[in-house]
Amino acid sequence: MSSSDRLFNRHRTVHQILGGSLVADVMLWRRKNLTVGILVVTLAAWMVFEISGYTLLSLVSSVFLLLFTILFLWAKSAAILNRPAPPLPHLHLSEETANEAATLIRNHVNTLLSMFEDIAHGRDSGIYIKVALSLLLISVVGSLTDFFTVGYTCLVLVLTVPAIYERYEDHIDAYALIGYEKLQGLYVRLDEVCITKVHKWILEKKKLS
Repeated sequence: MSSSDRLFNRHRTVHQILGGSLVADVMLWRRKNLTVGILVVTLAAWMVFEISGYTLLSLVSSVFLLLFTILFLWAKSAAILNRPAPPLPHLHLSEETANEAATLIRNHVNTLLSMFEDIAHGRDSGIYIKVALSLLLISVVGSLTDFFTVGYTCLVLVLTVPAIYERYEDHIDAYALIGYEKLQGLYVRLDEVCITKVHKWILEKKKLS
């Protein structure tokens, strides 16, 4: 299939677009054991939250409490019984790693602040519309379900939609291009019937005034 017959005239494969790394392998089911493991673990976590009624904060606190208690008792009993201590690596955050994380966070925050400034000053209507629609969608979805269900659903979509698209991309691209051409034709007709007439009417009003 040539690039002109693909969505957005792309030349790269789906795997290349997704980065070609381990993440792409997982999303496209090229490492099935890891992908299935992620789905099973997240499904188990979702069921724990749904059935037990735990919140994220209470569950994390309980897990850390259990972990610290086990390690503390293990270390104390090892010292008394002359046994080896828990095999923990040296936990240390290097300055280089901290600087890289801070730089990454700063870049994302500056991007968000720049977008907020553009919206506040009315510089970019496109960004405002995208942000408004995104927030409206989040509000609607949030009123219908909870955060963990949305997170699990998004993960399932991320791990299924790209794989399905890669498998059937020729058929999907063909139908998508047909739909895109029909939308273009609809827009042209709409422009001829409504937008052009409204534009002419506005120009006539300006000339008369």
